[in-house]
Amino acid sequence: MPPITARQVRVWDPAVRTFHWLLVAAFAAAYLSGDDWTSLHVNAGYAIGALVVFRILWGFVGPRHARFRDFVRPPTQVLAYLGQVMRLSAPRHLGHNPAGGAMILALLITLTITVASGILLYGTTEFAGPLPGLFRGEAAADLIEDIHEIAANLTLILVGLHLAGVLVASLEHGENLIKAMVTGLKREETVQ
Repeated sequence: MPPITARQVRVWDPAVRTFHWLLVAAFAAAYLSGDDWTSLHVNAGYAIGALVVFRILWGFVGPRHARFRDFVRPPTQVLAYLGQVMRLSAPRHLGHNPAGGAMILALLITLTITVASGILLYGTTEFAGPLPGLFRGEAAADLIEDIHEIAANLTLILVGLHLAGVLVASLEHGENLIKAMVTGLKREETVQ
């Protein structure tokens, strides 16, 4: 059998990498500021909203590995892949693996709910933002706040699972996926 050699290829375009790290910073700022620094919390939330809108659009018009059609798989394929991960026999993917694709969708959904509920809450409690006074009353504010907090905490749980998945895939395939999200480069295996 011929030897396998590796060369570096660009997988993650600058827009995806910039989006990723800006989202990390904005979510950390929003989550950690909470009720203590309203201005920072609100501005970080707006940044998250803009980033999510960008990523959804980029998922349709961006380069190959940024597009949803490249990494969104049916639930059966995601579950099959997770079974392979558990058996330490998961195949390596140059772009996102099926579990990574599912995680991106889950994060985009929870972030959208978090941002939308945050905008509604800001308009309900502070009569500020793009939707001031859309909802009124303590009951509405309490419900919206509960939704906002649940969505933010669920996002944090997903971030933890995402990091665990990155670690497992990095170890299983012998590559530094965090470094790849900084440089955009991954190993492309070729047979010579």
